[in-house]
Amino acid sequence: MNGCRILIVEDDPVIAGAMEAHLQSWGYRMTRVRDFQNVMEEFAHAAPQLVLLDVSLPFFNGYHWCAEIRKVSQVPILFISSAGDNMNQIMAMNMGGDDFLAKPFDLNVLSAKVQALLRRAYDFSGPAQLLPCGEAVLNVSDGTLTAGAEKLELTRNELKILQMLLENRGRIVSRESLMTRLWESDAFVDENTLTVNVTRLRKKLAEAGLGNLIHTKKGAGYLVEGSTCCCNT
Repeated sequence: MNGCRILIVEDDPVIAGAMEAHLQSWGYRMTRVRDFQNVMEEFAHAAPQLVLLDVSLPFFNGYHWCAEIRKVSQVPILFISSAGDNMNQIMAMNMGGDDFLAKPFDLNVLSAKVQALLRRAYDFSGPAQLLPCGEAVLNVSDGTLTAGAEKLELTRNELKILQMLLENRGRIVSRESLMTRLWESDAFVDENTLTVNVTRLRKKLAEAGLGNLIHTKKGAGYLVEGSTCCCNT
């Protein structure tokens, strides 16, 4: 599981730095939250495959952020806290955490728990792929778009269109490319069929307050502007 993306949500820079350095030495790609008022924005940007989450944090505690993450993702969450009593461990599990590590801890125990969580989560199914855009998050794994309290179910074609546009944000995607992606064939498909699918997708996006997400470039294709999105390439 080397190369997996891990997000550290820990406000103690010494502890966060030690975890980051140790896990990087194992080949993991590490990101640390810097803005503890906007953890979800940094979560969306990092699109992690595992989260290391402290309980005691500025502004909102780890239980709050665990609940927020669970609204959009089933990514494994390892709670880390100096409050290692049974009540805190039970609370962490009840809020959607997958494991608990009490401070102080040995870094080798940390890496062992990380490896175990990643094996359990991803041995039989690939990690959930998240493509965030502004306040919205597209979950490619289950075909849903979450924007605030709204969670929209997308059809197979709607999902493919939005995924391709987000993956190419800032660049025009031609109608021909979208048609090939949707029907996985170079065979002729009536262009009106694509137009109908895009129209339906736009209607759903409008319900979530994202009516201006997809721009039509006449004679060229469609575009999601790069400045609209907060995710990394």
